[in-house]
Amino acid sequence: MRQQIRIIGGKLRGKKISFPAIEGLRPTPNRIRETLFNWLMNRVLRARCLDAFAGSGALGFEAFSRGADEVVFIEKSAIAYNHLQQIARDFNAGAASDNESHLQVIHADAAHYLQTHPEPFDIIFVDPPFAKACSLQFIDLIQTSNTLKPGGLLYLEAPNRLTLNPQHWTALKSKCAGSVYYSLYERQRE
Repeated sequence: MRQQIRIIGGKLRGKKISFPAIEGLRPTPNRIRETLFNWLMNRVLRARCLDAFAGSGALGFEAFSRGADEVVFIEKSAIAYNHLQQIARDFNAGAASDNESHLQVIHADAAHYLQTHPEPFDIIFVDPPFAKACSLQFIDLIQTSNTLKPGGLLYLEAPNRLTLNPQHWTALKSKCAGSVYYSLYERQRE
């Protein structure tokens, strides 16, 4: 059985994207995505983004729709990875004609990817399955691997509020919707 999300803004606004029904895969709801991308309004255009636990791809495809130059999706599930690959191929084919954004889907564990790919991003989306909620060790890995540029943005979505080290992160925005805590942080400049 397939489920769907809808892109809520940008050049692909209204486009529906299906995703497989996989245990633990829950796309970021429309209301939260709308708030997040209002927060990111002036930063997503021409950004290089990482969707660290891609799942349905909701966050990465929304960034793509809103003008990100490049979005890298990391997905561990083979089923979700294959589905994201097909969507990315379709979107890249449409963008190739007008030299716009580029999407890349990688089948990997997010922590392993951070340790082996040092090229930094402008924005990183971290929304792991709630059963495997994001740990502060994963956030520390983002910091120590320099995967996020100084001044870059980190979006976190989790079932509980996380407090990041203020020596490395500046809290910009934070909200709660039902059982979802979501926050935006800026990496401190050295």
